[in-house]
Amino acid sequence: MERNTRRRGRPKGFAGHKPAATIQALDRALDVLGVLAGSEGLTLTELAAKLSQSAATMHRVLSTLERRAFVEMSVDRQEWHVGAEAYRLGSAFLRRTNVVERSRPIMRMLMQETGETSNLGIQKDGNVLFISQVETNESIRAFFPPGTLSPMHASGMGKALLSTYDDVQLTRLFGKRALETFTEKTIVSLSTLREDLGRSRERGYAFDDEERKEGMRCVASPILDVHGEAVAALSISGPTHRMTDSQVERLGDLVRKGALEASHSLGATEMQTSSPRR
Repeated sequence: MERNTRRRGRPKGFAGHKPAATIQALDRALDVLGVLAGSEGLTLTELAAKLSQSAATMHRVLSTLERRAFVEMSVDRQEWHVGAEAYRLGSAFLRRTNVVERSRPIMRMLMQETGETSNLGIQKDGNVLFISQVETNESIRAFFPPGTLSPMHASGMGKALLSTYDDVQLTRLFGKRALETFTEKTIVSLSTLREDLGRSRERGYAFDDEERKEGMRCVASPILDVHGEAVAALSISGPTHRMTDSQVERLGDLVRKGALEASHSLGATEMQTSSPRR
């Protein structure tokens, strides 16, 4: 009997070497969800302008998504937001790995011990994707809701993940594009970034010193899996008047220990977590 080698999840005869046909209406709907996810609410007019579509087209897309609870509208401000169904489906992504489950108790502990917001992030297309957060009760605090994307070179979690990369990986990621500037302290040179990552490896945590946002600091460490590979980064973030120079080393050590605990719970060995990755 001839063995069936057709790939699961692909139509019969799919060769994989040419772009598949797409559904325009579905593309538009996904564009709408993407824009709404990155905003704090948009009116129909604002959304249509951002996507260069007519208001009538956008209203049909929104009405369809609203019927399925993927979007919802605040009646008072006439603004559209991502709905509960989008969150429910998106959370299926988190169920693919238990790193969130393993890290949540550690994140709560870090928030309680430091008084600052704790975050968990993963690498996504050259950025950090925030996937979980435990917020402090302080009125002035860092806030990066799950789903937020941040550039790796200008964030604590990003640099923690980059500290596990070798030179070939760093060159592949940054060698052909400029590092975007956000503040006066943003690292925009690949050679300077390499030096910074070297210090991160030595002390066991990365330090974002107002490199993404003025007045905000972050310390972060990578979480390794059973293969010794970085699957996420753990951090605490807060304002500079609380995360002072004298506090950074203590806070960084707490995060480092938290990341080690999470790594060991995922199967990483003592040798893997104690050896600097270069």
